[in-house]
Amino acid sequence: MPLPYSDIVMEHFRNPRNVGRIEDADAKAVEGSPACGDMVAVYLKVDEATHRIEDVKFESYGCASNIATGSIITELAKGKTLEEAKQITWQQASEALGGLPPIKAHCSVLAVDGLRAAIQNYEEKHGLIKERVPTTEEEIRRRLKHVMNPMVGLDLVRTKLVREIRLENGQVRIVIDLPPDHQFASNIREEIREKIEPLWDVESVEVEFTG
Repeated sequence: MPLPYSDIVMEHFRNPRNVGRIEDADAKAVEGSPACGDMVAVYLKVDEATHRIEDVKFESYGCASNIATGSIITELAKGKTLEEAKQITWQQASEALGGLPPIKAHCSVLAVDGLRAAIQNYEEKHGLIKERVPTTEEEIRRRLKHVMNPMVGLDLVRTKLVREIRLENGQVRIVIDLPPDHQFASNIREEIREKIEPLWDVESVEVEFTG
């Protein structure tokens, strides 16, 4: 039996707004995983003087609800300041779409999480984080859960590729259980650095492959 999607959901699914990527994005974030069924990537261009979101785009892998919520979230965020965009909730997204089936409510949560993660990425890069909590190994591991293992579509932690994390005096060393010449090694290294380098007290990130 088909899910009872609203006309607004179907319109955003068939004609998603702001879909695609921003190649020179000021910030970006990925939430979810193709292997888990839904994923959304959010890209931002932000006016540095006013902290207003000038452009926002998304890429989605998943169902109609996932695509529609990615579309509506970008519509709600565009033109807002970072602080205003942070206040957008999944309930607002669902209401703007005319409601979602309860079984698909997580899709709106994923889109909001993607937007907030992209905002956090921008704030970290530009020194806008108000509460500067010292980075811990736990925080690094949490961020590595957002770096995908392209071979299976799950993150590095869940696929047990993270062999070692070492943090000392702002120097981060991460050992990945893959050969240095592996086809995805350079992509994984770049993604790890994107996630870890913005942390305010991290001075350098070394990614070593061994396997």
